[in-house]
Amino acid sequence: MLKKLFALSLSIISSAQALELKGHLTQGGLVTGHIKNAKQVKLNDKPLAITPGGHFVFGFGRDETLTHTLSWQTADGNWQTQPLVITKRDYDIDKINGVEKKYVSPPKSVLTRTKKEAKAVKEARSTFSHREDFLSPLYRPATGRISGVYGSQRYFNGTPKRPHFGLDIANKTGTPVYAPVSGKVVFANNDLYYSGGTLILDHGYGVTTTYIHLHKLHVKEGQEVKLGDKIAEIGATGRVTGPHLDWRLNWGQVRLDPALLMQVQLASKQK
Repeated sequence: MLKKLFALSLSIISSAQALELKGHLTQGGLVTGHIKNAKQVKLNDKPLAITPGGHFVFGFGRDETLTHTLSWQTADGNWQTQPLVITKRDYDIDKINGVEKKYVSPPKSVLTRTKKEAKAVKEARSTFSHREDFLSPLYRPATGRISGVYGSQRYFNGTPKRPHFGLDIANKTGTPVYAPVSGKVVFANNDLYYSGGTLILDHGYGVTTTYIHLHKLHVKEGQEVKLGDKIAEIGATGRVTGPHLDWRLNWGQVRLDPALLMQVQLASKQK
């Protein structure tokens, strides 16, 4: 069952500034924050970028530790701190048979290709821009059955693989995929070895979304997209057993769960 978005608002008594946090304080959760006139903000002593309006964003990975500290420097130069305790999640084991052997244990001949592709994807997810799309609601990008969830441990033909880091939406090849929030295309490739047709959108301050196993791409690198624009079609390219969209959410290289933020599909915005 998908959890609902919750908002957490904290007022710091010792300061005129109020800390506001929205999101999910859990493994896989993305959190946005706001502090007016903060000079610096840090998560576990690591600096976070701040928008001109005082917003910032961070996230917690699948197996992240449960205790953290948010700190910020006020306009008068003093530091405030807020302990954060996130919840631990349990993940499903997902066993899939019928995957072609070359995708379970790829031949050595493709290692150069897969390393090159992985590097390109990592670089795209390292994009940093001052876009503020990440502050907007995140909508469901396609219709279909939820066939895979974030964090599940997959076994292909009995062989354990890395955990799954996306939300799978199964539907027939050619089903439209819409931009769930505005952004800019920072990666577009029709044929990656593992993920097939792949798109990555930048939403600002390290937040990106990824769309995998696409049949057809309708946008190009460098293109601006708006909420509801048709960006691709569901397919069965790469390592798959059937047509579906693998939808992912990242904060930098931290892999997050898009289902935690997903709102209902906004049909009126679809094109």
